[in-house]
Amino acid sequence: MKVIVIGSGLGGLSIACLLASQGHDITILEKNDAIGGKINEVQTGGFRFDTGPSLLTMPFILESLFERCGYKLQEFLTIETVNPICRYFYKNGTQFDCYQDSAANISQIKEFAQGDVEVYQDFMNHSQDLYQKTKDSFLFNPLYGITDLSSLKLTDFLHIDAFQTVAESVDTQFTSSELKKFFKRFTTYNGSSPYQAPATLNVIPHVELSLGGYYIKNGMYALIKALHALATKLGVNIATNTPIRRIRLQGKRASGVEGDNQEFYPADIVISNADACETYLNLLNTADSSWLNRTKIEQAEPSCSGFVLLLGLDKQYEQLTHHNIFFSSNYKREFHQIFNQKIMPDDPTIYIANTSHSDPDHAPPGGSNLFVLVNAPYLSNAYHWEEKESQYQNFLINELSQRGLTNLNDHIRFSQTITPRDFYSKYRSNKGSIYGTSSNSKLAAFLRPANKSRSIDGLYLVGGSTHPGGGIPLVTLSAFHAFELIQRYE
Repeated sequence: MKVIVIGSGLGGLSIACLLASQGHDITILEKNDAIGGKINEVQTGGFRFDTGPSLLTMPFILESLFERCGYKLQEFLTIETVNPICRYFYKNGTQFDCYQDSAANISQIKEFAQGDVEVYQDFMNHSQDLYQKTKDSFLFNPLYGITDLSSLKLTDFLHIDAFQTVAESVDTQFTSSELKKFFKRFTTYNGSSPYQAPATLNVIPHVELSLGGYYIKNGMYALIKALHALATKLGVNIATNTPIRRIRLQGKRASGVEGDNQEFYPADIVISNADACETYLNLLNTADSSWLNRTKIEQAEPSCSGFVLLLGLDKQYEQLTHHNIFFSSNYKREFHQIFNQKIMPDDPTIYIANTSHSDPDHAPPGGSNLFVLVNAPYLSNAYHWEEKESQYQNFLINELSQRGLTNLNDHIRFSQTITPRDFYSKYRSNKGSIYGTSSNSKLAAFLRPANKSRSIDGLYLVGGSTHPGGGIPLVTLSAFHAFELIQRYE
């Protein structure tokens, strides 16, 4: 088949490689001048930054991708464990280094939350149980046809804690404020609020803490370079600086795409790695998508976005490890500001990735490269970035100085911001969101846009805005699901 893939993000590259390994004629059309989508990088003045995901989980999914294409992941990438997985700083002075080694975690918890040691162990067992109940019925299931749904176990669904929120589940079990914040933060991995998202998302601690957190040597963008190399070996054609105006249909079937230059690219099937909202609302003519589907997509709540600050420093802060989180004092207020008021938090939780800790050549000698991220509301009229970007940047630098990075401003040699406006303009993500739709309702995680259009034949979707969700492993799984559905229906 002749296949056109819109977008060269992780999902687009993955499905292109899978199909090319079967002998199909694949062309990827990318609107930007660099491939990779939200997984990208900035290099300047001896500093190197990843601008997207910074932690890898479930690397066995990437291994499976390369194996199904006839290669070994190890031929292209070096994956390393991160120890500690993350360092947590609390405003009361508590510091918690989280490891894959449960004994190391419990040893520390005994120091600041002695009464919650047994609860911690029980909760991690519960998280593992959630993983076992959801992995085959949700993560590794395209959830598209009758055969997919018939494999679901109703008894499992009734025991995945979908009827209370993450916060309700955590608050009723833990007494320690530190552990309450620790376990609530995992919902941000898919851009949701722990005060609204279902407690099913308590599966995420098992994925990170028990299955492990990893780093790709030379930076996370090395994954995109590896997939590019794999795609080249498999004969995939990639055209950058080629934005798409429209997906064309012949009857009720996708027949190709039209570029901004009005050039037509015919195809037997079209795969969109663009945001699902962008695909259905802007890349298709209104008459090509049902009113019900358009309304459903328009009304779905976007995930949160992010405010990113890239800082190249002439200093190394010894208290920083590879991954670091500085918690706010009032978590509930923070998420209320982000999701309800749709404004930037005035007391934010701050994440810092410091890859120069693992790859010293990512900064000049004696320096460091800090990727600073604060959860941000999706774009709305409640917050105007054109007026407040510089103000919030200065606030954040001052805030970090007060939280232990003393005299931070004096050591900045390079800085760059990425705002929700940038996520929208560069990636056409829904209202600048990072993860597509949020999971801020009981069934939202199970109702993400499917990997095959139900109304248009020959149109498939991959990426973090589709089933099963955002993040490197789930986006890769979206390509597996699209691949399976193509085998089933084409």
